[in-house]
Amino acid sequence: MPSHTENATSQCMNYAPANLNPQKDLPKGFLEFLLPLHKQFTPWQRKLVAKRVEVLEASHHGKPPNYLPASEATTSDWKIEVPDWCADQRNQMTGPADDGELTVKLLNSGSPAVMIDLEDSTANLWDHIMQAVQNTIAAYKYELSYDDKKRNKRVTVQRSKTVTWVRPRGLHLSQGGVIKNEIMSASLFDLALIWYQIDPEWLPHNFSVYIPKSESADEAFWWRDLFQALAKHKGLAPDYIKCMALVEAHPLAYQMEEFLFNLRSHCLGLNLGRWDYMASLIDFMLEDPNWILPDRNTIPHDVPFFQNFRTLMPEICHKHGAHAIGGMTALYPSRTDAELNERALKVLKQDKENEAKCLMDGAWTGHPDQNEIAVAQFPYPNQIAKRPKLPNSHPDLRPIPKGVGGITLAGTRAAVRTVIRYRNGVLNGKGASLLDGYMEDLATDRIYRLMIAQRVRHKVEVSADDGKPIEHTAELISRIFNEELSRIQRDLPMEIDRKASTTLPEARRIAEEMIVQGHHTPV
Repeated sequence: MPSHTENATSQCMNYAPANLNPQKDLPKGFLEFLLPLHKQFTPWQRKLVAKRVEVLEASHHGKPPNYLPASEATTSDWKIEVPDWCADQRNQMTGPADDGELTVKLLNSGSPAVMIDLEDSTANLWDHIMQAVQNTIAAYKYELSYDDKKRNKRVTVQRSKTVTWVRPRGLHLSQGGVIKNEIMSASLFDLALIWYQIDPEWLPHNFSVYIPKSESADEAFWWRDLFQALAKHKGLAPDYIKCMALVEAHPLAYQMEEFLFNLRSHCLGLNLGRWDYMASLIDFMLEDPNWILPDRNTIPHDVPFFQNFRTLMPEICHKHGAHAIGGMTALYPSRTDAELNERALKVLKQDKENEAKCLMDGAWTGHPDQNEIAVAQFPYPNQIAKRPKLPNSHPDLRPIPKGVGGITLAGTRAAVRTVIRYRNGVLNGKGASLLDGYMEDLATDRIYRLMIAQRVRHKVEVSADDGKPIEHTAELISRIFNEELSRIQRDLPMEIDRKASTTLPEARRIAEEMIVQGHHTPV
């Protein structure tokens, strides 16, 4: 199979419609606002993406990421001041911004915070990004609403103390078709389009951004300069825009303190984006035959490669006065399946309790029924004053996952089944899909694609259905894709409606092709 890096230099983007007239179809004056930002930030974005490719290639050639030499960031005494409005982040609920009804439900849930997501859980398609931007602005204006048919009433976003974050698309993504014959940073486009249309006076707190998919401390400067350019446009203080940043890429786990330092006038905390991080970890260790990931749903929440990372993050964040936020629990509650609901809430409690014991200040959830249990596991509004007692300030962040979980043919089949169904959701405009009780988005899809690619790359041997040993080969995977497609078509008519069922063969083709061709970037 080709390596990830053979495909990494290609642009990851969606395109505006061919007939888009930005002067007429986008807000009046927006293009004039956008052009100078594009000229400043898009070339910089491309250089940062090219650097990412170099780092990945080095890892595949035996030089994986490691800690940086001592610097001002790691040796000097510097602090971040978390404002009162952001002191309590025990639960940050997240959901796709193009789903207006869910966005309203999350914002009205009573959660300390909500992240409105234009990234992994929103399909990277023009119409969906435009709907996501529209919903985000309506939410800021307390105008976003939906029709509750069960109660026969209109439900609108209510004013509350909930902190609202917005997550744009990451630096790895580009946006085509807005400026003729040019591409631009999708991160820039998303934030500029939202910022241009809002009045900070609407907001109960500073405009707040969740930064996704960063891979190095140097990338913090891109965001810092963009935040300051946007603030200057509205005559605000340079440090007005605040942010949190996800640590979802393996290299950034080694540069958390430097990243936080570079963005210290804006950044209020870091978040352990565990599912993307797992995918990134496999990606960077793809050539190492010792680093084979077990079946995903057999990996315990306290597996060493997570737990070492999970205890290091609070040490770095709390040392400098910032939040450390835990990850998403993928198992989703159900109001129609009592057994699944009980199991999901039990797993949620255990997971968040573990994160609280690691001195995290909060975590993510995606369903209003999870809020109360999640918040209850964190005993205080935050634990910033506490620091874990680490035996080593530079722990091993990629211990080999031997003796953890199991590697089975059934696990490979489950992975194939999930990537087909997830990709089918994307083809039908869904960036996240509830599959077998798990909320699967781009991150978990990427884990499964990489898991399959890794098993083929190293010809991992497992027991076949008849008990005989069988080796993972491209031919075996292709056969499993055919069999699982037939199984989905036969067994899941209630899950997949008539329209979506017609796209299943195309979803199957794309999912396998991405694995065979080594497309492991988060798209």
